[in-house]
Amino acid sequence: MTEFFALLHSMHDVKRFVSAASLMPVDIDVISGRYTVDAKSILGLCSLDLDKPVTVRVYGTGRDGEVFRAQVEDLIPVEE
Repeated sequence: MTEFFALLHSMHDVKRFVSAASLMPVDIDVISGRYTVDAKSILGLCSLDLDKPVTVRVYGTGRDGEVFRAQVEDLIPVEE
């Protein structure tokens, strides 16, 4: 399992994130506070508070996590 933070500021960011997640053969969750949604669900992501960074959890091999992280690299806060 791989875990990292992401910032989804706009609807364009959400669409790109969901598109990238949908291409992955593993499960990916997005966690905001006490809510967890499927990263492949645009409706689920839109229901979260996206003003703050969300936690992204990629279930699979370390390589799966690296591949997905590289696809959404520009959405990862610099501090991480």
